[in-house]
Amino acid sequence: MSLSQSACLFLSTARSRSVMTGEQMASSHLSSTPNPLERPIKMGWLKKQRSIVKNWQQRYFVLRAQQLYYYKDEEDMKPQGCMYLPGSTIKEIATNPEEAGKFVFEIIPASWDQNRMGQDSYVLMASSQTEMEEWVKFLRRVAGTPSGAVFGQRLDETVAYEQKFGPHLVPILVEKCAEFILEHGLNEEGIFRLPGQDNLVKQLRDAFDAGERPSFDRDTDVHTVASLLKLYLRDLPEPVVPWSQYEGFLLCGQLTNADEAKAQQELMKQLSILPRDNYSLLSYICRFLHEIQLNCAVNKMSVDNLATVIGVNLIRSKVEDPAVIMRGTPQIQRVMTMMIRDHEILFPKSKDAPLSPPAPKNDPKKPPVPRSSVGWDATEDPPISRTDSLSSMVRCGEPSFKLLWGGSLGSFGWCRGTAGTRAFEHILKAWPLSKS
Repeated sequence: MSLSQSACLFLSTARSRSVMTGEQMASSHLSSTPNPLERPIKMGWLKKQRSIVKNWQQRYFVLRAQQLYYYKDEEDMKPQGCMYLPGSTIKEIATNPEEAGKFVFEIIPASWDQNRMGQDSYVLMASSQTEMEEWVKFLRRVAGTPSGAVFGQRLDETVAYEQKFGPHLVPILVEKCAEFILEHGLNEEGIFRLPGQDNLVKQLRDAFDAGERPSFDRDTDVHTVASLLKLYLRDLPEPVVPWSQYEGFLLCGQLTNADEAKAQQELMKQLSILPRDNYSLLSYICRFLHEIQLNCAVNKMSVDNLATVIGVNLIRSKVEDPAVIMRGTPQIQRVMTMMIRDHEILFPKSKDAPLSPPAPKNDPKKPPVPRSSVGWDATEDPPISRTDSLSSMVRCGEPSFKLLWGGSLGSFGWCRGTAGTRAFEHILKAWPLSKS
């Protein structure tokens, strides 16, 4: 071979490597044999729809690293197949009323992976709504969501990303939902207690996750918008109150029975060490909920009721132990009640982060903004007396939390997240509403 031929061959090989396709990249990572040292992210039984006959086969699925493996039996060592997830789209499929009890979702591989696998999509079915939502959540995290996705994303990442749309203290979705509810839902009985339209909630969630910013028209069901807001809070990878401060907030709830002044002092300490984005969102929500309870004579949602239905979405334990969850629930309700009722004291407007325009991209003069805590070194608002703070609040004759807690709350199986919150909502749905 001549020198010129060798040079051409070398350049051709180098060029082919430099323009490696998505298919080739997937192939380089794809392994038909799982690495036993890699800890599974999730595993369990699902039904898989066959591509030609369209009937269902029960298979054992294991999500490990970037791939989803499936086996004929749980004890099998060799998988029947696997799916490479990065770049894939994960969608929940709405079923017909006559297909009630089918919880179906779809994995659509990236376009370059469809060519390699020879299959457009994989249709899977879970045994329950909760199980399907768990699978979809983990699969989406592994697949990687498109830029601008909102649900299941870290709060600080969403706030930072959305600064390009203008200055915002809280995620745009939260603003949109709150503004719509204040305009159309103040007179809606059972707001945040009654569920919205499930299919529409999913459609709106998918639209936000696709990078769209859908607007709600006047005909949009206000309970659907309220459910969307609760879903966003519930899907945060870490709750608004970080796990590291969970016990601290519970202590505040415990102190309310013995010494409310001390409880408020401890709560102010906990709020002062929240990350800035978490503080801003918690402050925004408590002010918003206070506006709703001012009309509780009509909407039947007092401070206590709102604290009960929203608190479990903002403050939750990292430990999925039913005993831990049951122990914490009444404390969460008490501390959430205090944050809504005394929001002017606990979240003074002087602590709000200033709304400044985002810095231009690649601006060397603009230092990166750290995820700092709030602190209490800024000028304080004039102190508001307890009497003045409470005098402006409307009180409604709602059933006490002690009655709820002493009743049926212990009768259902507790679990964190979607199932626990949905069970909680079923209890709340049965409340007798006051006639005030």
